[in-house]
Amino acid sequence: MNDNEIKALISLLDDEDQEVTQHVEQRIRELGGRLIPYLESEWEGSFNPVVQKKIEELIHDLQYQSVLERILVWKEGGALDLLEGLWIVATYQYPDLSIEKLRRDIEQLYYEVWLEARTDMHPVDQIKTMNHVFFNKLKFAANTKHFHSPANSMINVVLETRRGNPIGLCIVYMMIAQKLGMPVYGVNLPSLFVLTYKQNSTQFYINVFNRGLVFSTSDIDHYINQLNLKPSDTFYQPCSNLDIVRRVLRNLMLAFEKTGDAERVAEVERLLESIQDEDAPPPLSDYTNK
Repeated sequence: MNDNEIKALISLLDDEDQEVTQHVEQRIRELGGRLIPYLESEWEGSFNPVVQKKIEELIHDLQYQSVLERILVWKEGGALDLLEGLWIVATYQYPDLSIEKLRRDIEQLYYEVWLEARTDMHPVDQIKTMNHVFFNKLKFAANTKHFHSPANSMINVVLETRRGNPIGLCIVYMMIAQKLGMPVYGVNLPSLFVLTYKQNSTQFYINVFNRGLVFSTSDIDHYINQLNLKPSDTFYQPCSNLDIVRRVLRNLMLAFEKTGDAERVAEVERLLESIQDEDAPPPLSDYTNK
């Protein structure tokens, strides 16, 4: 369809015949996200609140479909770029968000740490330096005031506000550390997402939510015992990019549950289901929101 045909189609959303408008809406959904700029233009020029509401719903549906398609492509491509996966999740609420801006933001944070980092340091000293810059200079901190906010699942908001929940802070910290060449990875603990420094025979853990507190395998043993859970490699070893994005989505679902937004809960659940492995066991409920 050319521009004039698209504009003519969208103008029929104001038709008095309900069958016509239903057919038009169906056709718009079939044509997909490329119609969003035309819908936005129609919304600006309309003085009919009913039509404006209908256009808003169509734009949301088209944007959501785009998120769903992109996150599935990301997964099927091997989920190689964690930032890309997080960017796709963030476009659910910020459809115009630029991944290039996110990359620039991470690059600037990396540069700030790089100025003080030295590769010849002992691993624990590397983390101490990282902690100093991350918490004292860059001012990242735990978002205890709005712990259950959906914003904690949006990488752009965590970068802008420098506040986040455990996984949000861990993600930023980890991406900077990896750019510095540190073998730092995410670990899916129940009720708390942490990081591990793992290289050869050296392995220890980092609680970024607690200002980068360093702890040991025996501390995890104790933690798991307190929760009366059976030990699992999952609680000790690095998780994948896909695991991280799944956990972010579970957090986002819980955040919308707490606000009573059933429609958004269902939409995020569908995103999560699209990147689940069919033979994967269901996650522990404790895994969410931290």
